[in-house]
Amino acid sequence: MGEFVSKVMDWIESTHIQEQVADVDYVGLFSNPWFMVPFVLLILYLLYKQSFKDLIVITCFVGVWWVTGTEYMNTLVVGDELQVSKVLPVLFGGAALVGFLIYLFFGRSD
Repeated sequence: MGEFVSKVMDWIESTHIQEQVADVDYVGLFSNPWFMVPFVLLILYLLYKQSFKDLIVITCFVGVWWVTGTEYMNTLVVGDELQVSKVLPVLFGGAALVGFLIYLFFGRSD
């Protein structure tokens, strides 16, 4: 199992996914009609179908993506040292979000 995980991690590092995500120009993305038209159509379709769970999940993904680009996230690691006092709110916020999504999908009945 450890060999499989190390192969997957090596593959992720070889694709440079983290660098690509960090280099995304979100202003350019949200002003690009090739992204915005399908995105807005998806949101309108989900509103029409009243699929609020999917809308909440999309909102959570966009929110997490936005939060990861803030200055607060850039200061989590100073030099080579992790700032534990800044990591704990992120950890608890992520746990609360995951708990909310689990409640949304498994705790409620429609």
